[in-house]
Amino acid sequence: DAAEGANHPPAFLGCFRDVFVDSNLVLPAEVPKDSDTQKNAIAGCSDKDKCEDSPCQNRGHCVSQGWRRYVCKCHRPYEGDNCAEEYITARFGNRDLESYALFSLDNDPGDSLVLSMFIRTRQSSGLLLILANTTSQYLRLWLVDGGRVKVQVNNFETLVGQNTVNNGHFHLVTVKLDATTATLSQSAQVQGSMVIRRVQAHPGDLVYVGGLPDSRASASFGGYFKGCVQDLRINSKRLQFYPVPTPVESYNLEKLVGVAEGCSSDNACAANPCLNGGECYSMWDDFLCSCPPNTAGRRCEEVKWCELSPCPVETVCLPLSQGFECKYPFHKDFLMQLILWYRINRKMKRSPTNVSLSFRTRQSAAILLHAQRDSHHITVSLLNSHLVMELQAGAENHSLLVTAQSLAPLSDGEWHFVSISKDKPAPASRWIMAVDGDKEYISVSKAAVGDLNFLRDGADIFLGGLSQESGATFSGCLGPVEIGGLHLPFHLDTELNLPRPQEERFVRGSSNNSPQYGCWGARVCAPNPCQNGGACEDLFDQHQCRCPSEWTGSLCQDQTNACNSHPCVYGNCTSLPRGFKCECEVGFTGEQCEAEVDMCENSSCSYGATCLKGFQSYTCLCPRNMTGHYCDLPQLPASSCVGTRWNYSCFNGGNCSEAENTCYCLPGFTGQW
Repeated sequence: DAAEGANHPPAFLGCFRDVFVDSNLVLPAEVPKDSDTQKNAIAGCSDKDKCEDSPCQNRGHCVSQGWRRYVCKCHRPYEGDNCAEEYITARFGNRDLESYALFSLDNDPGDSLVLSMFIRTRQSSGLLLILANTTSQYLRLWLVDGGRVKVQVNNFETLVGQNTVNNGHFHLVTVKLDATTATLSQSAQVQGSMVIRRVQAHPGDLVYVGGLPDSRASASFGGYFKGCVQDLRINSKRLQFYPVPTPVESYNLEKLVGVAEGCSSDNACAANPCLNGGECYSMWDDFLCSCPPNTAGRRCEEVKWCELSPCPVETVCLPLSQGFECKYPFHKDFLMQLILWYRINRKMKRSPTNVSLSFRTRQSAAILLHAQRDSHHITVSLLNSHLVMELQAGAENHSLLVTAQSLAPLSDGEWHFVSISKDKPAPASRWIMAVDGDKEYISVSKAAVGDLNFLRDGADIFLGGLSQESGATFSGCLGPVEIGGLHLPFHLDTELNLPRPQEERFVRGSSNNSPQYGCWGARVCAPNPCQNGGACEDLFDQHQCRCPSEWTGSLCQDQTNACNSHPCVYGNCTSLPRGFKCECEVGFTGEQCEAEVDMCENSSCSYGATCLKGFQSYTCLCPRNMTGHYCDLPQLPASSCVGTRWNYSCFNGGNCSEAENTCYCLPGFTGQW
């Protein structure tokens, strides 16, 4: 009996054998199951280690204590002999109600104070815990910066954790105050430490969990905590919101306001957060939307409008944050006779402070954009090939004229991107014109210049000019045009397959003609103006010839080096600025040394002599009775020694001497014969 044996030694643990009473065997003995004569007694005498049966639950560690004894070392947040009991979780902020708990310290925690607890939340801010005495709050924990734990000691020293804890999972948060050092850990991972002034907790100090009685005081820490707290401890002593059956040492619970038992979840789907037909699935203090096709976003708020093919076939759909626009660029042939007119739908809430557009042209003067209401206007135009902005806006009778001009000419047929905006939101700020990313700052006076708010009040907006009679109609291509971040559509609403859903939008007025999709200029390459095999490139209203290597010039009409083609057949080539010159080899002539020199063409052969051409000279073949180099001398009878043993003749009247075997020449002649 427990009451009678309170002062007796502990119950026997061991084995009995052959126990007789009055010669009757008492142990071992079989007894009925419903008998109360035996308890916790079994047959046999086994000394098996009880830890082999894994008696500790919830990952508790079993430690053998000798024969048939063991102890379970439990992991937080479990308790009990076999770690079967879990510390009861407290739910704060259920259904967004204000809630908090108040404990009081009944002992001195000592020089080292370790505060730890499991928290589960999806909040990015909110009060976790405050330790206070009668004069100050000397330890504070709350959530900041999107779900990070912030620790403040003595109202001054502050430390913020590196990782967030608001992902809906349980996190063990530990703050250790050891002499002059404070350390913050999350799930056994150190988040940081700092030097502090010494903190001493005393009996009677108060511990506020989840909030303060004063809602305004709680608001300074991000409001009341919404989530769950479990296994809260200061050192090894618990602060139990709802006690577990196993007796444990705990601090006194003074007050519990709006705190529920367990860790239930609010029904986040009750408010139907999913839009556009999305199906809501409730999670712990959160929801998940299963979105229909062509929608996206956490609440299915983003409709993928472009996947619904809302634009005409010849246009390109541009997705926006709340809708879509159809890209419909201009074609120059139509812009020469087409001006587009717009107005806002009078639901514009934003204050427009910028204009952006892109264009391509070779015009030196034209109006690209003009918007006006009463005396206020903005004009973006080309003047002497430079882009010019003129803005007059502000309060009545105090409006100022602000102008800006691009530094470089822009009528080069290339695409140019222009952004005009205020430097700062302040009324007296400067205006900036950025062309192709380069900023050109425009200074204005200190008086209020104003925004483009006059556009919200029904201003007329024109693209491409003011009127056909003005003579400044734009000819070229326009890309997307935006005012205050809103597109100016190049199409009519009736041309769309779906209406534009965005509330703020510009509406285009009707006209007899519509702009054409694409961007191209005049046909400058048909027929091909490039000569000598040059390839024509269309540079938007202007052409460029890509010439073969041996030709140059705007039309490939000039040779880069006339000698590259080896024009001199029998001679050396010299390149000249406008052609070439050939230095012919001997025996050749012609502009390209292509012809042989005829040596007999102007020969001196006389008396019908035949000219025999040589490479560098000629020879005259004389007729009979003529002799000489050019056959211009008569041939005299020869003196013959025929019949003699020498058989020879002397020419030109020479006398033959048989005895001397020689010729005696007349005056004017020489030689052996």
